[in-house]
Amino acid sequence: MKKAGYNEVVEVPESAEVIFINTCAIRDNAEQKVWQRLNYFWFLKRHWKSNVSIGRADSLHPPKVVVLGCMAERLKDKILDADKMVDVVCGPDAYRDLPRLLEEGCNNMCSFCIVPFTRGRERSRPVESIVREVAELWKEGVKEVMLLGQNVNSYNDASGFDKEVEPGANWKLSEGFSSKCKVKKMGLRFSDLLDRLSTEFPEMRFRYTSPHPKDFPDELLYLMRDRYNVCKSIHLPAQTGSSTVLERMRRGYTREAYLDLVQKIRRIVPDVGITSDFICGFCGETEEEYADTISLVKAVGYDMAYMFAYSMREKTHAHRNYVDDVPDNIKQRRLAEMIEVFRESTGQCYDSQIGTVQLVLVEGPNKRAPDTELIGKTDRGHRVSFKNTPVPHWDDDVGGNQNPRVGDFVEVRILTSTRASLFGEALAITKLSLFYSNADEAIADEQNLKSSCL
Repeated sequence: MKKAGYNEVVEVPESAEVIFINTCAIRDNAEQKVWQRLNYFWFLKRHWKSNVSIGRADSLHPPKVVVLGCMAERLKDKILDADKMVDVVCGPDAYRDLPRLLEEGCNNMCSFCIVPFTRGRERSRPVESIVREVAELWKEGVKEVMLLGQNVNSYNDASGFDKEVEPGANWKLSEGFSSKCKVKKMGLRFSDLLDRLSTEFPEMRFRYTSPHPKDFPDELLYLMRDRYNVCKSIHLPAQTGSSTVLERMRRGYTREAYLDLVQKIRRIVPDVGITSDFICGFCGETEEEYADTISLVKAVGYDMAYMFAYSMREKTHAHRNYVDDVPDNIKQRRLAEMIEVFRESTGQCYDSQIGTVQLVLVEGPNKRAPDTELIGKTDRGHRVSFKNTPVPHWDDDVGGNQNPRVGDFVEVRILTSTRASLFGEALAITKLSLFYSNADEAIADEQNLKSSCL
């Protein structure tokens, strides 16, 4: 857009020359909101000459409307035929020359999900392409990178491998999990990529999302445990706590297998934060099956979760084989109950951080107090607010007291918590490696002290 001469981002669509709307096709209500917005933008296009009072006095044409994302791919013909509402429709694959995803597409074919039909089969970018991009980000001063993919931990760069393998050979799934997809070529896995990135960029922090629970081999978990710059946060979508509903969803695991995986993750990575996704009211869900989901939320104790009422999507296995027979009022009641149970669980999670010292990457001013407070994110992904006051700078090349800035790593002692955030006091500006080196020394000193007291 900048190359084409569009240099200003406006605050309101009424004054825009080009309007982009990014869409999602996973839930029906998201699509309904998009149609509402498109109707409004159509109104703007028809009445563009009357918009001179709000900033379009010099315009010689109506605003152009561009639809991006999954809905654009799924309903492109319908959108383009909708009485000239839209000028350009750009599906997910139309901007593949902007390589930000590690892996795109999905082979899992869960019965409720439309992603395989809008994004296609799994494709992975070559490792070297990703390493080069991260290197450029590091030169620009980026301190944290989120590795993104539809099923990011099923990443498989087979570009340099020609050997055909038996499906599943050397492709270790989480114990108790199964997969319907057939792997033809074996290449570099997600743990290989994460190993290389965390080694080559020791002062950069790495996160990843969104994984599938089936793709958590032990080597990935041990890598998360041993590398200080790989965040101790795992998104582990459960969708439901009922084994019978999981079977209808075609998830490839049972409640027991999921809980066993959670136990293994916490055994290998003790201070890990686990987040999840849940669907209420899937086809045929009974009160007993719903109760299994509530008990799973309580048993695991999630840091955060995305929770939705089920909406049937066309083309999916569920659309062809099941009936969306749970009434909307029951779906909404179950969803409200689940959210309340989750809030109690996450409150306990945040309370457990009080008194600890966390490494926080500063993201910017706290919108509630932009002149006096900063906000950032911990290793586990928790939001932390703290007063913007001068603190020591532990980097030998800097020294002295300074106010933290965006992009700084700051040691913060957690003082209080709410159900969704933490508040603390800044102790010092530091480096990623230095913080964990000091933490390791403190643990060693504590262990030596205990030994000497025995």
